[in-house]
Amino acid sequence: MTDDTPPPFEPVDEDWQTALCVVAHPDDLEFGAAAAVARWTGQGKTVVYCMVTSGEAGIDGLAPDECRTVREAEQVASAAAVGVEEVLFLGFPDGVLEYGVPLRRAIAEVVRRVRPDVVVTGNFRDTFGGRNLNQADHIATGRAVLDAVRDAGNRWVFTEQLAEGGGDLEKWGGVRMVLASGSPDAEHAVDTTATMAAGVASLAEHRAYIEGLGWDDFDPEEFLEGMARQAGARLGVPMAATFEVFPMGWGE
Repeated sequence: MTDDTPPPFEPVDEDWQTALCVVAHPDDLEFGAAAAVARWTGQGKTVVYCMVTSGEAGIDGLAPDECRTVREAEQVASAAAVGVEEVLFLGFPDGVLEYGVPLRRAIAEVVRRVRPDVVVTGNFRDTFGGRNLNQADHIATGRAVLDAVRDAGNRWVFTEQLAEGGGDLEKWGGVRMVLASGSPDAEHAVDTTATMAAGVASLAEHRAYIEGLGWDDFDPEEFLEGMARQAGARLGVPMAATFEVFPMGWGE
């Protein structure tokens, strides 16, 4: 008889000061990672959000131009609920993101501008575990984030962004790790017990998006706490957020 009990999670290293969160859509961080962000801003860390798209294809009943305005405003309010003051929107088209050089270039530029110690993205594995298939924009963004972090530290990649190439930036190889939130391959977690209420409030700011999904009985608190309690049991705390950790392995 085999023991099917999953192994305990390891705590995420929190010995850093600045994080850049890069995800495909408004709401991606709020479905699990926002409570961890609230913990980090509460520790005095600086966190910057970067949305690759504005989620303009995310509400069936709203045309993209109108939807873009609504979702950007919801994301700014959502970020404020967890102590994040800066939200960037790259303006790539929602729903049809493609992994490739243009996406890497845009993300590398943000990494070089923000100069973070840690970069956070969403799950980019094929599934969320089991048969729950991931969405194409998430996969493209996460893959591009990993490569863009390495690109940002290479002075010979996207040289037009750098001072010696006519731009105004310096290369940045100071990202110590990339954290992918909600990955089915996660082996690390962050205690979010004390900041879960902020995470719930952050998700609740996406009112138009949630209403547009037709989730009449959706309860942000019930949804988030259900996942967080499962993760917390493996970390040895009441509630937690999970992350797959990719060490970058270089200094500045």
